[in-house]
Amino acid sequence: MIDQLCPAVMELPGARFGDHGREYCGLIYSLGDGKYYASHPSPLGDPHIGRVSREKSCYVPRQVEDARGRSETLADYHGHPWSPSSMLESRSDRLGATQVFSIRIQFDKACHLQKLIPYLKEDRPGELYERRGKSWKLIGHIQPENKASGRVTLVND
Repeated sequence: MIDQLCPAVMELPGARFGDHGREYCGLIYSLGDGKYYASHPSPLGDPHIGRVSREKSCYVPRQVEDARGRSETLADYHGHPWSPSSMLESRSDRLGATQVFSIRIQFDKACHLQKLIPYLKEDRPGELYERRGKSWKLIGHIQPENKASGRVTLVND
């Protein structure tokens, strides 16, 4: 599912328009059936932020209502309308205060995917991964003392 999400989102209006584009976000959830689903991408954000710049915003929904059953949210996702765009460059996407769910997925218009597992309520480092082929490669840690600031310590290959 994760490898199909970015190409689908990047087909939406303005999703690839760089500094003039728009950010889309949503949730990844399960219905307890062993499958994962993505909510419809929303472009809703602060209209005063990011009109023509690399500063974009998007309000992530807090829950999903699915007529097929009770949903359990696993992650939030959002796409940036330019490339390259690494989570390493996007401090606001790593801040402890912006982490609502146990996983955050970010991708850019080239569908370079990254995943942050913040482990906010645990005394262990957060983990930053990037998608390589069909697997996730650990690229950095956020030490417990750096979770509020989102400061990443890179992992050497």
